[in-house]
Amino acid sequence: MDKLRTRFAPSPTGYMHVGNLRTALYAYIMAKKTGGSFILRIEDTDRGRYIENATDVIYATLKEAGLNWDEGPDIGGPYAPYVQSERMDAYMEKAKELVEKGAAYYCFCTKEEIDARCKQETDGGTIAKYDGHCRNLSKEEVEAKLAAGMPFVIRQKMPSEGTTTFSDLVYGDITVDNSELEDQILIKSDGMPTYNFANVVDDHAMDISLVIRGSEYLSSTPKYNLLYEAFGWDIPLYMHCPPVMKDAQHKLAKRDGDASYHDLIAKGYLPDAIINYLALLGWAPKGEREIYSIDELIQEFDISGVSKSPSIFDILKLNYINSEYIKNMSSEEFLKVALPYIQQGEQRRDIDYKILADALKPRCEYLTDIPEKLGFIDAVPEYDNSLYVHKKMKTTAESSLEALEMTLPALEALEDWTFDGIHAAMFTLIEEKQVKNGWMLWPLRVALSGVPTTPGGGIELAAILGKDESVKRIKAAIEHLK
Repeated sequence: MDKLRTRFAPSPTGYMHVGNLRTALYAYIMAKKTGGSFILRIEDTDRGRYIENATDVIYATLKEAGLNWDEGPDIGGPYAPYVQSERMDAYMEKAKELVEKGAAYYCFCTKEEIDARCKQETDGGTIAKYDGHCRNLSKEEVEAKLAAGMPFVIRQKMPSEGTTTFSDLVYGDITVDNSELEDQILIKSDGMPTYNFANVVDDHAMDISLVIRGSEYLSSTPKYNLLYEAFGWDIPLYMHCPPVMKDAQHKLAKRDGDASYHDLIAKGYLPDAIINYLALLGWAPKGEREIYSIDELIQEFDISGVSKSPSIFDILKLNYINSEYIKNMSSEEFLKVALPYIQQGEQRRDIDYKILADALKPRCEYLTDIPEKLGFIDAVPEYDNSLYVHKKMKTTAESSLEALEMTLPALEALEDWTFDGIHAAMFTLIEEKQVKNGWMLWPLRVALSGVPTTPGGGIELAAILGKDESVKRIKAAIEHLK
C-alpha cells in the first residue's frame, strides 16, 4: 500500500470518549504503517456545541496516548490552516461552484414550510425528507430571491434514479438507491458549512487518501462520493469502524457521560494499556497474543482483522491488560506512578516505599485500587482471632500464639532489618523449630496487618513497617490471642 495520508478530525465539544480515540489510533497506525502522515484537523464550525478549552483536551489526550501528529493547528504544515473555522471562505466558494455545475442549488424554504410538507407526506406513509421544492427554480427566480435578501441554504442535488456504489476496506462494496438520498444541506442559513460538506472539501484540500471514521457514517458516504464526482476529485479510500458499545443495546457516547480517556486515567489506568486495549476493540490480531506496544501495533495491524460487528467495552479485559503493563514495569517506574496513590492510602511516612511498591506491583490491576489495600499501614484494624485460622496453612488461634511467641524474640534480636535480613531470620527459625513455612508466617501476616489480604506476606510487611512498629504489633497480637 502506498504512503497514506490519514486524518483525525474531532470537534471541540468536550472530552474525548474511547470510540473517538480508537478512530484516532487506527488512523495513526495506518499512516505510520505505510510511512505516511497523520494529520490533526479541528472541526469547530458547530458553534452551538463548542466548549472552551476542549481543543486543549484533544491535544493533551493525543500526546499522552503517544499519537503525535505530523501536521496540525499547533505545528502547521503545507495544507494549513488546520482549523475549520479558519477555512470559511473555501466552503462557500466550493458550494457556489457546485451550483454553477448544476450539482447544488439554493433553497429558500423555511423550516416551518418543510415541516408542514413532511407532515403531509408522512400522513400518507412516505418517509419524511426534503421534497426538492426549490430544486428547479429558474435562474431568474433565484436571483430575485437573493436580491430580496431572503435567507437560504445550499443543498446538494442528488440523482433521483440509479444507484451509487462505494467500497469500504472493512465492509466491502455497498450499493444504495439514489432515490433514498436526501438533498442534503451543504451551507446552512448562517453561512456555515455542514459537517458533511466541510469534511469533503477539507479532505480533498489536505490530500487525505484514507478516511477512517465510525460506521455511523456509512449511510453518508454515497453523498460524499457524489460530491467528489461533481467536483471531479479523486475519491479516497474508506475504512469504517464498528461502534464501541457499553452493552448489547447502547453505544458509548459523550452525551450519556460514558468513559473518556481522561476518566480512565483518573481511575488509575496507564496510557499505554488504554491504547493497547482500544486497538483490540474491533480488531483481532493473528495468534493469541494480546499485549502490544504502539510500535508493535503498527507492525502487526492488518485491516483484515477488523470486525464488522460492534465491540462491547469490557472493563475486566482492560483491567487484565493494565495489570500486565504494571507487572512489566520496572520497580522504579512503578514506584514513580504508584507513590501518589500509596500516600493517599495511609498517613505514616516512615515505611519502606520500595518494598511496598514491589509487593503491590503483581497484585495491582489499576492504580486507584492501591489505597484500599493499605488501610492497615496507619494502624491495625480491630479484627477477630478467626483470621488466624487457615486451613491450607494448618494454623489455629492456639498455634498462631505459639508461632508469634517464637517469632518475637527472633525479630527483637535482629539488627539487619531489611527484607533479606528478616527473611533469613524467619527461615532460620522455621528450620530450627521444624515447622512448615505457612504455620510460622501466616500468623505474622495477620499480626502485622489484621486483614486477610495484603500486598505481600509477613516478611514483606515487617520490612515495610519497620522494626519498632512490627515488634509493637506482634506484642499486641500475642496479648490479643492470650
